[in-house]
This record gives sequence, structure tokens and C-alpha cells, in this order.
Amino acid sequence: MSKIPKPLNGLSDNSAVREAVSRPPARNQLHNRINELSTEIKQRSAPFQTLIAEVGLVIVGQEKLIQRMLIGLLGNGHLLIEGVPGLAKTTAVACLAKGIDTGFQRIQFAPDLLPADVVGTLVYRPQDQEFVVQRGPIFSNLILADEINRAPAKVQSALLEAMQERQVTIGSETYPLDEPFLVMATQNPVEQEGTYPLPEAQMDRFMLKVVVGYPNREQERMILQRMSKTQQKFHVRTVMHPNDILDARNLVDEIYVDNKVQDYIVDLVMATREPADYGIPVEGLIQFGVSPRATISLTLAAKANAFLHGRGFVIPQDVKDTALDVLRHRLIITYEAEAEDKTSDDVVKTIVDHIHVP
Repeated sequence: MSKIPKPLNGLSDNSAVREAVSRPPARNQLHNRINELSTEIKQRSAPFQTLIAEVGLVIVGQEKLIQRMLIGLLGNGHLLIEGVPGLAKTTAVACLAKGIDTGFQRIQFAPDLLPADVVGTLVYRPQDQEFVVQRGPIFSNLILADEINRAPAKVQSALLEAMQERQVTIGSETYPLDEPFLVMATQNPVEQEGTYPLPEAQMDRFMLKVVVGYPNREQERMILQRMSKTQQKFHVRTVMHPNDILDARNLVDEIYVDNKVQDYIVDLVMATREPADYGIPVEGLIQFGVSPRATISLTLAAKANAFLHGRGFVIPQDVKDTALDVLRHRLIITYEAEAEDKTSDDVVKTIVDHIHVP
């Protein structure tokens, strides 16, 4: 029970007394609201678990990728997926679109691609003697930007307005994009000939960067049994609709984040900028720390992760589970770090291991 402040100079401080007396009911009210929210989230998150299971009937061994795609949808953020060819990145996105019964467009990026091929352009109709808008494939809900680093800077920058503002400009007119809108971009880390590295400003627009690895032996055996057919037919049952995503986002916004968890998130972000202040042994390895956009993305990712686990509040483990995917592509390491064979993943893991968990 909170202690009532002692009177000052023999007189009671009425405001302090009222504040002290009102604290327990306020805490109880907050506790009740969190319990109500958790109960509602458990019900509303059930279709998402069904969706994960449905996609899992087709995709083998990519549970993390599927979960991160849902975190991106719930957190209204975009994904950068990195992995060698053949790991079912494209199939996973297509299956997710089928499970949600939403629009899906795949854009194959190439060196000769033009911005108009992505966002659209104005086309002149002689019979009407006027220009009409020919909308590009960006006007959909789920966009798969396949091998995004194969397109030149002009095409990559054409995505910036769509990713950040959820709108595109064609000619002198601005057109809003449908909701939900999510860009899932893939890039090949192995073959770098004819590629254009993504600028840091665009990398920062991605909420998460997911690194997709090889399946293990058991998963590889399942892939053999399931996919070794001349005709492959993928059937994913529709379990939700776009409005369900938008309604779930409203619940994600209400998920409670305690002050101690907020401080934990801020400490992780600040440690990438001033690691010496936190006693983290990464001196000389960080060139630039992460931006404030990382703080927002990490909070939203943690909330979305809590939603998928049926909770109305964020725990530190939600932050730890998503920290690497949120921070790895925003942290810029030095040449000294590269010379020591250190990656941004190594630095982020060191920071997460050293920051005190509340």
C-alpha cells in the first residue's frame, strides 16, 4: 500500500494525500483493463494462429518468417527478407495473401526496370484527347519486391513515398494506397553482380530485416516428401480478411507497455549510439547508431509479438525476440568491425546481452 506523505509544517498537503489515496484504485483500474484487453486479444489472435498453421501446411521450416510477416502486418511496417534462392520466400508471401484473401502483386526487379513500371504512369488516349492514369502493381495490399537490390536507385526511390506515406504521385496527382499495405522485399546475399545496394534511407523504412536460413535435416526430408511432384498445387484456406488486420491493429495500439519496458527499449537504442555509456565492449565497431525510427519499430514489433501470444501487455522477452530483426539493418558498422569479421548482427547481440533486462 502506498504511504501517505507526512504533513509539512503541521499542515496536510491535500493534493499529495489525494494522489496517494487514488493510486491503488488507478492501479486496479489499469490491471482490470489489461486483463480485459488480454481476454479480447486471445480471441482476436486465434485466426492469426490458424493462418500460421495454414501457411505451415505449404511452407516447411520457415515459422519465423511467417511470424515476422504477421508482425509487419500488425505493426503496419515493411519487411526486408534476405536469403539465398529456393527458400520459399516468394511462396510464403503468396500463401499469406491467400490466407487473408487480399490483393497480391509480385514485382520482379531488374536493372532495366523503370519507376513507371512500379507506380504507374499517364497514358494518352487519342480518342478522348486526354491523359488517363495507368496504375502500376504497387496498387495492391501485399507487394513482393523480388530481388529489390537489382533495380537502380530511381526505381528503389520510387518505393520510398509508397512505403512511408502510403501514397504515390503520378503526374501532378497523389493517390492513396489501399489498406492494409505491406511491402516485402527480398534480396540475394550471395550473387552481387549487377546489384545496387539499398541506400540507408530506404533501409530505415523497413520495420524488420529477416534473414532466412536453410532448413534442418528433418525439415529437408519433409520438403522432399511434400514438394517432389511434377505438378505442385498449393491450397491455403482463407481464414481472415483485410478488415480483420485493420481491427487487430486497433488492439495492438492499446497494448500496455510499462515504463520499465519503455526504458529498456530506449536503452537498447541509445546503446547503439553511445555504447561506452553502457559499458558495452563494442568500441570502434559502430559507425552510426540506429535512428529514432528504430525506437518506434521496436515498440510496435514488441506489441505485435505480444498480440500473437495473446497478451494485452508487453514483456521484455517480446523486445528481445524482435530486437535483432529491427536493429540489424539500421546499425552501420565500421571498417574495423569488418576487418575483424564482425557483422551488425554480432554487435546487436552483444548490446542485447549487456543491457539490463527489467
